[in-house]
Amino acid sequence: MTANNKTEKPMNTLTSVLIIEDDPVMSRYLAVSLEKHGFQPHEAASGEIGLERAAALSPHIVLLDLGLPDITGLEVLRRLQEWSRAPVIVLSANEEEETKVQALDGGACDYVTKPVGLPELLARLRVALRYAARSDAEDNAIRQFGNVEMDFLHHRITREGQEIRLTPTQYKMLALLVRRAGQVVTHRQMLREVWGPEYATETNYLRVYMKQLREKLEDNPAQPRYLLNEPGIGYRLQSDA
Repeated sequence: MTANNKTEKPMNTLTSVLIIEDDPVMSRYLAVSLEKHGFQPHEAASGEIGLERAAALSPHIVLLDLGLPDITGLEVLRRLQEWSRAPVIVLSANEEEETKVQALDGGACDYVTKPVGLPELLARLRVALRYAARSDAEDNAIRQFGNVEMDFLHHRITREGQEIRLTPTQYKMLALLVRRAGQVVTHRQMLREVWGPEYATETNYLRVYMKQLREKLEDNPAQPRYLLNEPGIGYRLQSDA
């Protein structure tokens, strides 16, 4: 359905949004509002139904309430993160900082407190979709640092033209650093994204695997030029730029 609003062009009508919300009034309001702005909304009134529809529809983005009647929104988020790459925006009346941290640490890309105005929600949707689009583009890109080349499309690493074999865990660590080149990735972020939330304090894992990566990719592993340590904070890939 095309919006009749002449002051704003509708977004791509193929941009599907899964709304996991048990309040029928809120769910209908969101669905109608998003449809008027060019989205394709789908509704789910419980966590389990939401997971089923996410698997069947592969939505571009998910709006997730935390207070669901069957399983918690945090559990839905955890299970989605196991297989879905769709960005998740938590939309909740819960303003507690601890809950926000749990949701963001669990993989949500944003946390919006109800009530929220439609213009703000649309802006947050656009930001999340742009971020997801950049991530998809990076998955088809070739990135380079020093004499190392990382081909995301083919999951291939070469050094001076020679293929370097990495274990799946080593690859995930390197991919995370390459995607955030020049930025510090904290210990907690890396452990959560590579191993999972339950390993958030196992910093010894990072030391072991970083040593292995340096031995495979640095000219002088004892004095790394690219895979750098930020003491007490995390790691950073030094960009050539």
